[in-house]
Amino acid sequence: MTKGHPALLTDHYELTMVSAALKDGTADRRSVFEVFARRLPPGRRYGVVAGTGRLVDLIRSFRFDRDELDYLRSRDVVDAATAEWLANFRFGGDIEGYAEGELFFPGSPILTVSGTFVECVLLETLVLSVLNHDSAIAAAAARMVTAARGRGLIEMGSRRAHEEAAVAATRAAYLAGFTSTSNLAAGMRFGIPTAGTAAHAFTLLHDDEEAAFAAQVATLGRNTTLLVDTYDIAQGIRTAIKVAGPELRAIRIDSGDLSVLAQHSRELLDSLGATETKIIVSGDLDEYSIAALAAEPVDIYGAGTSVVTGSGAPTAGLVYKLVEVDGRPVVKRSEHKATIGGRKTAVRRHKPTGTAIEEIVVSQGTPDSRTGDRRLQIPYFVGGSPVDGLPSLADSREHLRQGLISIPWEGLKLSAGDPAVPVTVVPAS
Repeated sequence: MTKGHPALLTDHYELTMVSAALKDGTADRRSVFEVFARRLPPGRRYGVVAGTGRLVDLIRSFRFDRDELDYLRSRDVVDAATAEWLANFRFGGDIEGYAEGELFFPGSPILTVSGTFVECVLLETLVLSVLNHDSAIAAAAARMVTAARGRGLIEMGSRRAHEEAAVAATRAAYLAGFTSTSNLAAGMRFGIPTAGTAAHAFTLLHDDEEAAFAAQVATLGRNTTLLVDTYDIAQGIRTAIKVAGPELRAIRIDSGDLSVLAQHSRELLDSLGATETKIIVSGDLDEYSIAALAAEPVDIYGAGTSVVTGSGAPTAGLVYKLVEVDGRPVVKRSEHKATIGGRKTAVRRHKPTGTAIEEIVVSQGTPDSRTGDRRLQIPYFVGGSPVDGLPSLADSREHLRQGLISIPWEGLKLSAGDPAVPVTVVPAS
């Protein structure tokens, strides 16, 4: 996802802390950092862990090359001794956390990084950058998937985001249950199905709508989607069926009152014998507008801007905090930003029916085991090496689908309310 190594995808002060710790002898103190959210974005009842698959690859290649070190020395960001240490840096600690696709709630310890202080603190900005972005996108996309009620969703937000953020957003949306994307880079990198046919510009290029449709069908066949709202939608549908016949795969509507237009379009398509032709709608859709179309004859939704911006919550609000030094819990006591010390272990408790009822988080210990408990943390790195057999994107996608089934139905509402599953944190004694 990045050119060269990701080591400079960080904040200046991470390296000044490394320099100071190396100088005063605290660099190698055994430390534990945890990633968690103090609260969910307004109106949200759950978060979705996303980006850990990307993060593993980035940490694997996290190192400083000669050009990067020369830059840091030329700007006096680090001294010569620190630059020498960075030249040999490889992460050698352990990382465990919630599986990608797992739901999280306020206080969930979704990632734990342990090792020396300096190797852990170096990863802070990168970890938060990846997880905050991808988790925000996945949570918004999951709400859209729920609102779509089993209908297909195409991610088409690339032109509304930074070019690389768009690829990461596509991956997160697919994890959440979107069926395809317009982004070819995401298709190549992650094996996500891609989709796309033509824009209004292609219709305007031709002398009339019929000529544009004929050219598209001649190239792509009847298994294509014709955009019918460049001029008059009703006439566009008639022209589409005239050119492609009732075997046309789909029409797309990108503007107007989508509820009314979907109804009228279905009636017109059926009257023309195109009873199997699907209706795709797009145009600034989010989870709320998708839910509002639930009763309409829409087959597939295309969503863009709201996906890549997290539908109003572009960050998951995750923080990365030091909770333990040399086996001793450490606590930040700042008002409204306090932390609970000690390394945490988490389980999710379920009814016999499989419905999640509580998340138990214990500091410096292990929750009492009960029938229906599921441990939430899995290893990602051990001794600096990635663990073999980590879940694939397809595995994570299914994990999230099952997780959404497991929470109480109130937790799937789009209205504001309490987190879907309460979290009980048991501090260290």
